Amino acid sequence: MFENKTLLITGGTGSFGNAVLNRFLDTDIAEIRIFSRDEKKQDDMRHEYQSRYPGQFEKIRFYIGDVRDLQSVKNAMHGVDYIFHAAALKQVPSCEFFPLEAVKTNVIGTDNVLTAAIEAGVKKVICLSTDKAAYPVNAMGTSKAMMEKVIVAKSRTVSPKQTSICCTRYGNVMCSRGSVIPLFIEQIRQGQPMTVTEPTMTRFIMSLEEAVELVIFAFQNAESGDIMVQKAPACTIEVLAQAVAELFAPGHEIKVIGIRHGEKMYETLLTNEECANAVDMGAFYRVPCDKRDLNYDNYFKNGNTERTKLTEFNSSNTQLLDVEQVKEKLLELSYIREELEKTP
Repeated sequence: MFENKTLLITGGTGSFGNAVLNRFLDTDIAEIRIFSRDEKKQDDMRHEYQSRYPGQFEKIRFYIGDVRDLQSVKNAMHGVDYIFHAAALKQVPSCEFFPLEAVKTNVIGTDNVLTAAIEAGVKKVICLSTDKAAYPVNAMGTSKAMMEKVIVAKSRTVSPKQTSICCTRYGNVMCSRGSVIPLFIEQIRQGQPMTVTEPTMTRFIMSLEEAVELVIFAFQNAESGDIMVQKAPACTIEVLAQAVAELFAPGHEIKVIGIRHGEKMYETLLTNEECANAVDMGAFYRVPCDKRDLNYDNYFKNGNTERTKLTEFNSSNTQLLDVEQVKEKLLELSYIREELEKTP
């Protein structure tokens, strides 16, 4: 489906962009464009892939720009067939202190990407969201919830035959940049206690490869305006810390430091309200766009009593993994295996 096509990844120097490159470079895709604002990360990425994939490196193109700047997005859009929109501010505490920065990137930036995509006739845009957008209590989640609203609203303004726009929502990606597992490993190596905010807190866990698979599944199966959700297992933060400790330094001290700004006790991937119309697709949920217009008279007169019999899907009522199961999941990750090889 990507044969001789051009794919643009916004925020492409991040963990997701690297995972997509690793997944796609050996395929018959024509070109992958990496769009981001950090020239240092782009330069590092350029050198890395030039040495790792000398035969396929010519497929990669780098574009300096910022999703906050509509014109810079337009400059990267010519000839693009598909977009994976991953550019975002994702750190919960930093967004708490600078909420307007989260709005500029996550909300206005997304609108800029979609505006430019529609104008350029891009066939399909997949936007990446987060479990923190469901019942948001922090600035990052609130900005991502607004991002989802922009995506759904924008999908109503354009024919899906011209540009199809959909969204994926998933939980914590293990070992992605800024995530807690690399921090745990670093703390162990420095002889410091592993710091846990609240041991009973639960989080969804998935690998970068699973995140990429969700985006590809959405690419193949989603209709314009859909939010696609992957059913993921979860674990408590205490179990995650114990699993990392048992792999790298059994018996290492775990210290509880208290909840940070904006943290939730558990995350939600599918809300009760979305359950009314959601479709269970086995390993995934599909939340279709509400196609009603602003003329509500029909619903006052006739009503609509149909409701899907699904219930909220969150990190406390999904499958909770134990320490051994989390260790198995961690050992599937190349990052963990590489770090274990460095451990004396």
